[in-house]
Parts: sequence; C-alpha cells; structure tokens
Amino acid sequence: MANSTIACLEQEKSSLLRFLAGLSHDNGIAMSWRNGIDCCAWEGITCSEDGAIIEVYLVSKGLEGQISPSFGELRSLLYLNLSYNLLSGGLPEELMSSGSIIVLDVSFNRLDGDLQELNSSVSDRPLQVLNISSNRFTGEFPSTTWEKMRSLVAINASNNSFTGQIPSSFCTGLPSFAMLDVSYNQFSGSIPPGIGKCTALKVLKAGHNNISGALPDDLFHATSLECLSFPNNDLQGTIDGVLMIKLSNLVFLDLAWNRFSGTIPDSIGKLKRLQEFHMNNNNISGELPSSLGDCTNVITINLENNKLAGELSKVNFSNLHNLQALGLSSNYFTGTIPDSIYSCSTLTWLRLSRNKLQGQLTEKLENLKSLTFVSLSYNNFTNITGSLHILKSLRNLTTLLIGSNFIHEAMPEDETIDGFENLHVLAINNCTLTGKIPNWLSKLKKLELLLLHNNQLSGPIPTWINSLNFLKYIDLSNNSLIGDIPTALMEMPMLKSDKIEDHPDGPRVSPFTIYVGVSLCFQYRAASAFPKMLNLGNNKLSGLIPVEIGQLKALLSLNLSFNNLHGEIPQSISDIKNLMGLDLSSNHLTGAIPSALVNLHFLSEFNVSYNDLQGPVPIGGQFSTFPSSSFAGNPKLCSPMLVQHCNLAEAAPTSPTSTKQYIDKVVFAIGFGVFFGIGVLYDQTIISRYFG
Repeated sequence: MANSTIACLEQEKSSLLRFLAGLSHDNGIAMSWRNGIDCCAWEGITCSEDGAIIEVYLVSKGLEGQISPSFGELRSLLYLNLSYNLLSGGLPEELMSSGSIIVLDVSFNRLDGDLQELNSSVSDRPLQVLNISSNRFTGEFPSTTWEKMRSLVAINASNNSFTGQIPSSFCTGLPSFAMLDVSYNQFSGSIPPGIGKCTALKVLKAGHNNISGALPDDLFHATSLECLSFPNNDLQGTIDGVLMIKLSNLVFLDLAWNRFSGTIPDSIGKLKRLQEFHMNNNNISGELPSSLGDCTNVITINLENNKLAGELSKVNFSNLHNLQALGLSSNYFTGTIPDSIYSCSTLTWLRLSRNKLQGQLTEKLENLKSLTFVSLSYNNFTNITGSLHILKSLRNLTTLLIGSNFIHEAMPEDETIDGFENLHVLAINNCTLTGKIPNWLSKLKKLELLLLHNNQLSGPIPTWINSLNFLKYIDLSNNSLIGDIPTALMEMPMLKSDKIEDHPDGPRVSPFTIYVGVSLCFQYRAASAFPKMLNLGNNKLSGLIPVEIGQLKALLSLNLSFNNLHGEIPQSISDIKNLMGLDLSSNHLTGAIPSALVNLHFLSEFNVSYNDLQGPVPIGGQFSTFPSSSFAGNPKLCSPMLVQHCNLAEAAPTSPTSTKQYIDKVVFAIGFGVFFGIGVLYDQTIISRYFG
C-alpha cells in the first residue's frame, strides 16, 4: 500500500469515529485515533496517496460492540478486516452493498442474525472475497445477492448456523468464482443442480451439515475442482467411475462419514494429483482397486470403518512414495501385510486394526523409519516376541497398539527389548498373555498410557512403576495380579498433580481416532486427551487400600473392583476432588462408607456393591443420584433407597455434622411437622438454626 502524503478527508475521519463510538470496548484503539489529527496515521488505517482510506485492518484487537454502517461511507475502501474480535450484532447491509470494498473479512466474531438479500435495485458490486466464518449467523443463505457480484472469487461462511439448501446461484454469471466453504452449518436438502456451471470452482466444502441424496451428475462437470469436501452429512448412493474421471484435478477428496455404498471405482487411479483421500465411515464394499497404486502423489488414505474385503496385496503400495498416513482399520481385509507397504519410506501413520489379517510381522517393517503411529490390534497376528524385537527398531514410534493378537502366548520378559525410547502409548491388551509385567517396560521413560488389560498376567505390580514419571493412564484390569497394592503407585507424579504437563515430545494429534475398548465408546485424537485413570479391577490383589491413595489428587477414575481387598474404605479418597468414577465393588471391604465422600462433587459413577459394608449410606452431594445397585450385596447398609432403612441411631450424618446433631435435626423435624399440622408455627430463626 502506498503511503499517504495528504491528510485524510474530514468526512472519512468522521465515519471512523462513528465506528469507534459504537464499540463498548476498544482495547486502546481510541487512544491512537483521538490523539492524531490525520486518520491516515491511525492504527490499522491505510490511505492512498491522495488521502483516501483504502484499508481498515483491525485484526485480533479485542474489540467489542457493533459494526457501524459508517464503513459504507468510505468510498475508496478496498479492504475491511475486523476478524478475530468480539464484535456482535448483525452485518450492516452497507458493507455488502459497498461500491468499493473488494475484500470483507469479519470472521471469528459473534455476529448474528440473518444475512439479508441485497435490494433488487442495487447495481453490480465489486466484492471479490467474503469471509463471515465462525460467527452466529442464522436463517437461509442469500441466493440472488451473488448475481450482483460478478467479480466474486471466494466465500467462506463456515461455522455458522445457516439453514435451508445451498444455493447454486454462484455459478450463474460469475466467471471467476473459485471457492465456497459452507461447512459446519445446518444446511439440508440435496446438493443443488447447477454446481457444474462453476467452471472456475476449485474449492467446494460443505462438510458437517445435514445434506442428503446422491452426488448429482452435474457436480462432476465442475472440472476445475481441486478440493471436494462433504464429510459428516447424509449423502448416499455410489461413486460413478466414469464421472469421477472428469475431476482429474482433484487434490483433496473427503466424503467420509456418509452412507455411500458400492465399490471404489477403478478410475480412482486417474486422479494423478490426488493427495488426500477420505472415504472412511461409509458402507463401501468390495476390494481395493489395484489402480489405487497409481495415485502416486497421495499423502493420506483413510478408508476405515467400511465393508472392504480381500487382500491388501492387490495394491502395489511401493508406487506411493509420498504416502504418510494409511488407515484401513475396521474392514474385512484378509491375508498378510503386503511387502509393498514396507517400501513406503515416508509412512508416518499406519492403522490396520480390526481386520482379519494374520501371520507374523516381517523384518522389512524396519524400513519404515518414519513411523510414529502403528495400530495392528484386533487381528490374528502371532509371535509377540519377534514382533516386539522388530518394532523396537522404529525409534520414532510414539504410539503402538497391538492388542487382541498373539492369543495365549507368553509376555516376553527378554531384557534385550531395549528400544521404544520415544513411546508414549502402549497397548498390549486382550491377548490372554501369560507371564508377568515385564521389566523392560521400566525403560519406557516417556510412557503416558499403558494398557495391559484382559490378559492372564500374574505376580505383583512392580514397584518400579513410579519411575515412569509421565504415566497417567494405567489399565491392568482383568489379569491375575497378586499381592498388595504397592505404595509405589501412590507416588506416580502425573496422578498426584494435575499441574504437571504431559511430556513435551508427546505424539501430535492423530489423523485417526484412537479407540479404547471393544465397544469403541471412548475415542480420542491424542494421548494428552486421555483422562488420568487407574484401573486394577478383576485381579487377585489383597491387603488394604493404601491410605496414601488420597495423594492421587489428579485421578479422574479409580477402579479396584473384583479383588480380595479388605479393611475399611480410606477416608482419604475424599481428597481426590476431581474423581468422576469410583468402583470398589466385589471385595471384602468392611466398616462404613466415609461420609466425606459426599464432597466429591464430580463423582458420577460410584459402586461399592458386594462387600461387607455397614451403617448408613451418606446423604448429600452426588449420593442422591446413585442407583440402589451401587450398594447391593451389603445387607448391613441402610438407606431410604435400600431395603434396609436406617433407624435414628443409624441415620447418616451429612458431613461435617455429627451424629448427635443429625439426630437433633431429625427429632426437631418430626416435632416441627407435628406442630405445624395443628397450626403452631415456629419462628424462622429457629428453623434456620437447625437447617440453615
């Protein structure tokens, strides 16, 4: 932009000051604007050489208030950018109908209301780029307005609440229109006809809406398309292979999370520029077309959660020199991992879990030096010892999920397993492995998540476990572990404090979801998103619950169920203030349920069933929300919700009130009720004294 040699016009200065007056918070802009005579020198203002304002750039200034229509009076204004503020109210029509603005960006604000159609009397407008994304706009998206903007190039209206059908009027008389992003809205209906007339359209994004129906044939006439993105809708039908060839310029194709069926067309190999291919979570069936190996520029392939079958060897992956992420999990693939995959030296993410693959891992896997994420779980692989010796050579590996393989094999205790120095997530669950928790795990100093559940591991929990300073998610449930709960577990740094950061070299956000459990109930994108959990349930642990358990103040979930623990429930558990789930069921615990547990205000899952507890169930807090099944199998417990009701001597005190004070309250309440029934009213101060 040229620097002005002439002071700005007084009229334009006035327009700016009216915008300033409409702000409830200007974050210091007023200081700059009111102290200077020449508005061309004000912060965020650029003028032409003749003193006319041509740009207002006030990005991320913390501005609050409404956008003034006075911007429409700036006759030479070309660029208006008010993005990343806290502006509210509607978008003034004067901005859309401006005779000068070519770029209008008000994204990432709190603007709301409908986007009005321009008056039919308005002549052609020069607007080229409109970005209104990440606001709160509602109503139907304008349709006739765009016919008056023949220079329009791009619209980003994503992340709002627009409804109705996507208009196709962008494709009528707009020769330069190249980009439309209406994702993350509430559009419905089918993809409108006429999109194919957008001869210059390169980007079409409409994911995360409620769009239904099939991809219209007309869409494939938009042959300039480089990005076609419709994930998370209700689209269905098949992909026409003949029409697909017409989109030979596609670089990014995302049709995930819809209801597409049929097969992947052989013509996919004609998309030579394709870099991203996402068709996961559909109903695609058949085999992978061999032509997929002709997409030599592809970087990401995600075909997870479909009905694909056959052997992976049909595709020659060795041609995919740029492949970084391959997701084929939750299908019906059979056979072995093809050798051609081991030629993909740039591969970083590999997920083949939940298929019917078999055999042993080959040493050729060591060629994939860039791998950081490997998931082979829920297949039929064998030889866990050999597999770990191969996988340990992948020095960049941060996530390794190999559970539900190696059935009935022995957990290797070979001390020569000395790699995995960068591993943050390790899952060897659901394998019915025998043996002990191996000592080589103590070398994994960056480990954050350890999942060894559903095996047949025996012996004690090793005391070295507290040397894993970043371990925060521990699932050793459903094994045959014995001995006391070691006090070393009570010294886990990540479980003792929620102020400790995850390891700085932790795995980046996964392009695939990480599932926990066969039911797929829990899904996370990164290790840092997992809750802090300790699950020792269904083992043969004995002894007392350590009183030091209260030191684990960062725990969100604690499961000690189905063991042989005895003694009382430590009151110190009430110090774990963020605890959301506590399961102590099916042990031999005695004594009362600590009344202080009512202070666990986030507790939503609680189970002490089938112990030998006695006395009253605490009153207050979350305890009123727990079902009677949470206390079943303890015949000495009493509560209004249980078969056994408490008498006055047993009634539960609400912490911190003593039993005597509680009985006084009950007696008073009964007396008050009787007297109230015959018309005798106590003074409110007396009532407050007992119940305040």
